[in-house]
Amino acid sequence: MSTEEEEESLLPRLPELFETSKQLLDEVEETAEPSTSKIIQKKVSEGLTQLEKAAEMLSQLDLFSRNEDLEEIASTDLKYLLVPALQGALAMKQVNPKKRLEHLQWAREHFVNYLTQCQFYHVAEFELPQTNNNPTENDTAISSVAHPSLLAMATKRQTKIERYKQKKEVEQRLSAMKSAVESGQVDDENVREYYLLHLRRWIVISLEEIESIDQEMTILRGRGSSSEASTSHSSLPDRPTGRPFILARNVTQAKVFGAGYPSLASMTVNDWYDQYGKCGTLPDQGIPETTCEVKRVTQRKEDQKQKEKVDDEQTHDRAQEWDDWKDTHPRGYGNRQNMG
Repeated sequence: MSTEEEEESLLPRLPELFETSKQLLDEVEETAEPSTSKIIQKKVSEGLTQLEKAAEMLSQLDLFSRNEDLEEIASTDLKYLLVPALQGALAMKQVNPKKRLEHLQWAREHFVNYLTQCQFYHVAEFELPQTNNNPTENDTAISSVAHPSLLAMATKRQTKIERYKQKKEVEQRLSAMKSAVESGQVDDENVREYYLLHLRRWIVISLEEIESIDQEMTILRGRGSSSEASTSHSSLPDRPTGRPFILARNVTQAKVFGAGYPSLASMTVNDWYDQYGKCGTLPDQGIPETTCEVKRVTQRKEDQKQKEKVDDEQTHDRAQEWDDWKDTHPRGYGNRQNMG
């Protein structure tokens, strides 16, 4: 069989693969089923398989050449430029958490591949996203995203508004033309416009998806670095407890509390508590803290006893004097007033 006959045998299969995979993507995006369900993931896998075969056929047929312009591509073949964009969209629907970063990278590559083709054929005017594979440059990009300037934020917001307007306008025109194109009631010029609108719509979608992918990859890489850091810290041996230090605000405080102070603390509170806890001399153990405290308690008790003893002696002496006075002074003694 000649090469031309082989190409003719492949051509009828390409539209079928493309339409089937596109329908699977539409079903995945429009369904109310959770993305983690087996039914949805089976459709995602089937769609990716169909698109992979379609991409191989496009490569074999050499349908899009760098030596030709957009006007030289047949109207019905324009839709096959969407294959890498559809691959990226379906790859984003995969939900395996262990391979999420790998899936994101794969999807981004295909979105960028699609945008590169569209830019080469001048399908629309847009700025191609930067491709960064250097981790150092990625860290710099992450830092710039984390601390954007007000001008950059305003520009980004305005760009998103413009994209949203363009996308809505394109979708409205596609909706108005869809039934006529699918029924074959329009000429080649309208068919060409219809597929060009699809290409421009997916340019906006690809740019939005790449921004989302970059943000998610930043988060995932941050989690990975955090887990590695925590693992490395946990593997380090425990550091010995050093001498306590005091932060001083000025020179005067440094003289009093700093290293030059002659009575700088030699142990922390925890060390002190452990040391005296072993000796059983803590307040909560029912034992006075120091010998001075014992002396103070004993002295207070002795003073109280002495005071009570003095009070008793004084009371006894007064009672004795009163009894003696009554013995020498009979009742009514000295009361001689008003006597006849």
